[in-house]
Amino acid sequence: MDLQALKNKYDIIGNDPSLNDALETAVKFAPTGLSVLIQGESGVGKESFARIIHQFSSRKQGQFFVVNCGALPKELVNSELFGHVKGSFTGATDTRKGYFEEADHGTLFLDEIAELPLESQALLLRVLQSGEYRKVGSNKVEHTDVRIVAATNVNLYEAVKSGKFREDLYFRLSAAQIRIPPLRDRRGDIYLLFRKFTSDFSEVYGMCKISLKPEAIRLLEQYRWPGNIRQLQGFTQSLTAQLSTKVTPTLQRIELSAAELQPFMPLEEGEPIPVLYDAGAARQAQGSAFNADERQAIFKAILDIKQEVDALKARMDRRELPLPQPVSSPVEDAEWQEQEDIQPEEQPAVEHSLSVRRTEEELIRQALEKYHGNRKKAAEELGMSERTLYRKLPDEFRKK
Repeated sequence: MDLQALKNKYDIIGNDPSLNDALETAVKFAPTGLSVLIQGESGVGKESFARIIHQFSSRKQGQFFVVNCGALPKELVNSELFGHVKGSFTGATDTRKGYFEEADHGTLFLDEIAELPLESQALLLRVLQSGEYRKVGSNKVEHTDVRIVAATNVNLYEAVKSGKFREDLYFRLSAAQIRIPPLRDRRGDIYLLFRKFTSDFSEVYGMCKISLKPEAIRLLEQYRWPGNIRQLQGFTQSLTAQLSTKVTPTLQRIELSAAELQPFMPLEEGEPIPVLYDAGAARQAQGSAFNADERQAIFKAILDIKQEVDALKARMDRRELPLPQPVSSPVEDAEWQEQEDIQPEEQPAVEHSLSVRRTEEELIRQALEKYHGNRKKAAEELGMSERTLYRKLPDEFRKK
């Protein structure tokens, strides 16, 4: 087997011995019928290894399905995996195949397998042992011939000890393991990946590639990159976008020193992109840059900040020792402002408070819609008590 050809085919960059060992192990496991457990932190490229196992197996002509177990709704996990029959639950208007039926004679990659509920883990174990399963709402036993490649970024043994993962399933999966090293253990590969990412990004947008002087390379390698390859890729693309220019006949590459790179390095672990940015451009992009989940996270952050500000304001202005709950409505805001005899020049602060209140209501509305009106789950999502949530309910939910 030509290891470099394998890397080129699956766009894997690096020459670290630990990476090479993981690739060789994947190729050795591939022709067997063993279920394989791939372990590694988020962002190390576990899916690429699963695809290698599939392509080097006798099942390469079959289907390869990727299932992100962490993204499956808890109440629909079994339906997604094993299918369901018509009328088995509200919304089941037709009989539907699950992944195990669709992937028959192929490979099923179960990413984030530690996120599966215990009930689903028991059903998965049965499939691994006998190939038998039943659709949700059906008593008919069906059979499938599917190879499982599972992946996780958590310590499954610790999950077993804490009761979050079945011990029998763990031992079934852990017989054949592959560990993908984090980027901090492959420091010699960091600059190779950097060059690949800036080259690809520059080629797409017709920009100059970014290269680094030796001291800048050392600076890049000293950072731990907790987000691994995914974080380094985002960092490199953003850096190139900010510092590069259009390619010209006389300028095709820009070289940075450590002093020039330093202001863009992440300030703390987990910060995925350079810290400098154009605030004006960011404001212009707000209308389309965020999806629903990202907007909800932003709204929640705003709500948390408002609660802290309200608490500090109460302690400073009212001299109250306990931290009060945020004000409950725009009407109460107006009464409080009247009592304090707010001057006209302070009105912009009032408008800001009302704006934050509307944002707070929008966050509550999204949480309630997400959990179909379940106030307890919505309150847990927002980090507040159910009583506080009820007091802040938008009018349309008070009628329900």
